[in-house]
Amino acid sequence: MKSFCHYLYIIIFFFTVNVMHSQKRNFEIKDSHFLLNGKPFTIYSGEMHYPRVPSEYWKHRLQMMKAMGLNTVTTYVFWNYHEESPGKWSFSGEKDLKKFIKTAQEVGLYVIIRPGPYVCAEWEFGGYPWWLQKNKNLEIRTDNEAFLKQCESYINELAKQIIPLQINNGGPVIMVQAENEFGSYVAQRKDISLEQHRTYSHKIKDLLVKSGLSVPFFTSDGSSLFKGGSIDGALPTANGESDIEVLKKVINEYHGGKGPYMVAEYYPGWLDHWAEPFPKVSTEEVVKQSELYIKNGVSFNYYMIHGGTNFGFTSGANYDKDHDIQPDMTSYDYDAPITEAGWATPKYNALRKIFQKINKEKLPEVPKAPKIITFKNIQFSKTAALFDLIKKQSPVKADQPRTFEDLGLGHGYVLYRRKFEKNEKGKLEIKGLRDYANIYVNGVWKGELNRYYKKYDLDIDIRSGDVLDILVENMGRINYGAQIVHNLKGIISPVTISEKEIVRNWEMFPLPFDKMPEITANSKSIALKTPVIKEAHFHLNETGDTFLDMRNFGKGIVFVNGRNIGRYWSKVGPQLTLYVPGVWLKKGKNTIQVFEQINDQDIQEISSIDTPILDQLVK
Repeated sequence: MKSFCHYLYIIIFFFTVNVMHSQKRNFEIKDSHFLLNGKPFTIYSGEMHYPRVPSEYWKHRLQMMKAMGLNTVTTYVFWNYHEESPGKWSFSGEKDLKKFIKTAQEVGLYVIIRPGPYVCAEWEFGGYPWWLQKNKNLEIRTDNEAFLKQCESYINELAKQIIPLQINNGGPVIMVQAENEFGSYVAQRKDISLEQHRTYSHKIKDLLVKSGLSVPFFTSDGSSLFKGGSIDGALPTANGESDIEVLKKVINEYHGGKGPYMVAEYYPGWLDHWAEPFPKVSTEEVVKQSELYIKNGVSFNYYMIHGGTNFGFTSGANYDKDHDIQPDMTSYDYDAPITEAGWATPKYNALRKIFQKINKEKLPEVPKAPKIITFKNIQFSKTAALFDLIKKQSPVKADQPRTFEDLGLGHGYVLYRRKFEKNEKGKLEIKGLRDYANIYVNGVWKGELNRYYKKYDLDIDIRSGDVLDILVENMGRINYGAQIVHNLKGIISPVTISEKEIVRNWEMFPLPFDKMPEITANSKSIALKTPVIKEAHFHLNETGDTFLDMRNFGKGIVFVNGRNIGRYWSKVGPQLTLYVPGVWLKKGKNTIQVFEQINDQDIQEISSIDTPILDQLVK
């Protein structure tokens, strides 16, 4: 009897092993198709970036995607979000990538990872850590030993998070992207040969393989840019390509004459800059293009399906010939089918109808939007002038102004100060301003310099004994194009008056604003146009999402319960509100702190409203 049971156990064991082996999940590119567990699979994906959404809302947003009919979520991974300082990594709390991936699997979505190392994404420095620039021997996005060493460190840390969750290990991760939109960079960097460019991009793919990642790889470029952006052994996909014949032709050319065919970025909306109109894409256009992809068996990813928010100092910037910088707004709403606050739009509802037609089963119910609350006329109880607060801070002294990077500062502001020993009258010029500054003499405002408007000078009259203050704001490092390699912040060239360089006796006060400075006492007799910090406390009986109404303010940042919820620039728009997630509010006492840089009117209170204002240009 014992012998029979022993043999029965062996038979059951091997049967179980064989069943498990036969049921092992996989994803591959074969015979011009994506194959999921051996069967043809079309990717219907939406892009959502987990750092732009509070972790408590991840499941809600993913359920929104599932209810619309999508089968996959795509996300960038931002290197600078996880490596907080050299060698200090964080993948916990709001940065828990594994939790995001597992939540997607729980909801029933597959996952595509876009790790860069360069990501663009309207994100600060395109995802690169700011401190890479401190190494003078390092050049980003090139076949540079120092840079590739840093990339390898990042990729290896990231792989630890992803490998256990690849589909062949029971997780939902089905593909990983190698580099990002490299073809456009190759087209702009004519000083580097195509061979050198391709050597670099292939080394990035090699690092991904070496790290242990084993799902299929792909690249993502405009259809005319595959020559520089494609990578051997990675599926080329065409961003924004609406013409099916062009899509197939270019992928065939760079993929051995066969598919599958994929658009890794189809744009149902578009990105937004401060001081520029809010761009929108019509529902009709998005529906028409989606139906065309579906009809022709094209896999695609909506960039973005849900944009979220550039909380804190995470927003990046663009560059063009008309503006030396185009800072991205705090809101990353993107005119996406799911709004910044997680609401279904008419665009969402129209797309859901399309996907319902091609689904045999009824789609899940659309999750309810989070609760909205408002509060009115919250009085500021504390107000302090920035010039009073920095009296407690010891300055850095040097003969010339130093950059943020030289001061060990990634984000925020620097106050540059100099006391003059003799009269100086003429044109104050800061050609190397990065990015925005207000100028003061003896604490009195004299004017604004602004990189967006290419305004780098103003007339000034300084007397012996006067103190010049230059408050400089970093408005986000460039995240796209050839100028990404020129991303130092602060004052990066000499300050001149009447073309004479002002040297010696500079004092610098770094202001990282990783938290608001403590206000121990109200400042007295604060003149208008003096930068101030204001603080207010209020009580809530219930929590919910809300939108701070910043229309009466000028320019600055806001903290709510210790969290930096982002920049406002109400003097230009088009964003005039700031989204406050309800999960970051508390029943009982709450705190709002505002750093107001312009302060051209005496603001005593702040309110919230129930609808965002994202499309009203002021000037």
